[in-house]
Amino acid sequence: MIQQYIRGLKAGVPIGLGYLSVSFGLGILAVSLGFHVWQAVVISMLTLTSAGQLSGLYTMCIPGQYAEMLISQLTINVRYSFMSVCLSQKTDSKFKGIYRWLLGFFMTDEIFAVASMEKRVSRSFFFGLTAAPFFGWTIGTFLGALLGDILPERVMGALCIAVYAMFVAIVIPQIRTEKKLAFPVLLGVLLSTAFYYLPVLNKVSSGIAMTVCAVAAAVFGALVFPVKSEEQEDAHE
Repeated sequence: MIQQYIRGLKAGVPIGLGYLSVSFGLGILAVSLGFHVWQAVVISMLTLTSAGQLSGLYTMCIPGQYAEMLISQLTINVRYSFMSVCLSQKTDSKFKGIYRWLLGFFMTDEIFAVASMEKRVSRSFFFGLTAAPFFGWTIGTFLGALLGDILPERVMGALCIAVYAMFVAIVIPQIRTEKKLAFPVLLGVLLSTAFYYLPVLNKVSSGIAMTVCAVAAAVFGALVFPVKSEEQEDAHE
């Protein structure tokens, strides 16, 4: 068990270091929007999702937008449910009960990518894998929120770009591998720009706008560039 935990811990260190730098910008953004340091830290501890937190922070600044928050968070984070179900098929016999709930709680894109490479995922390996990302995300948020009260406003604004840069860093390598992914991304960018600049559309709240852009881009990609399953590829051959 200890060996598996250490192996998972080593695999999670690079993810944790990446989360540390990205969540630093998220902490600064939270403070700039009026959140206290402890509030930013608690949010990061309880919701380990970058895009979800980014959308949630803006939505929480507008009182009474509970329906909007529900829709936007469901749209953004539903993929983690599918990742959790997929990964649960590879867990060992001891990975059950409350551990399944914890698997879903700690699930992120990067953690799923590393864990899915295992033939069998043990509890020790998985929780070793999630340790560095969880603490990296939390500590980074704390440091960013703490320094957000000290750093000049121009520096805070510049560091907040790190949150958006993370999404660019995730998308660009995928587009270089699969050129067709550029079209759904471009559609999402165009729709987001329209919601920001065009009359009437710029009155729509950020959470709903983000949801519409995400769903539209995903549906477009699924319809125009469907991914064939292994069975379909075998049948085609």
